[in-house]
Amino acid sequence: MSAPRRLLLVNGPNLNLLGTREPAIYGSATLADVERLVSEAAAARGFDVRAVQSNHEGVLIDAIHAAREDCAGIVINPGGLTHTSIVLRDALSGVGLPVAEVHISNVYDREEFRHHSYVKDVAVVHVIGEGVPGYATATTRLIEVIAGSAEG
Repeated sequence: MSAPRRLLLVNGPNLNLLGTREPAIYGSATLADVERLVSEAAAARGFDVRAVQSNHEGVLIDAIHAAREDCAGIVINPGGLTHTSIVLRDALSGVGLPVAEVHISNVYDREEFRHHSYVKDVAVVHVIGEGVPGYATATTRLIEVIAGSAEG
């Protein structure tokens, strides 16, 4: 059986407010724009995307667990869970899929509490502060890692 040609796109709490929440930080692109961008970047490399966004940690963890069945990797912007959720980190680690961590803003230029990421050590790709286009960058880099044409 061949490897799955699907990615899971995970967006954490408050990312459903993209386009209206703090546009000076996050821009005017919506979550639908993000999902379209990732789908287009993946499709250009022969992958499809299943997207999930939730403000509930358990929903995200269930989606990550389900990805073991039919996904080759995970692109994730955990939102505020980046800095607080050990269980989200453990779910990502536990499924054994390559992970790309994305943040729209440069979290290292923001409040001190945003500087720590529980996801950092389980992700093979990190795209921080490139705005919404960073999702496409993360998707492309993750597919290169999956294909073996780049190291994670």
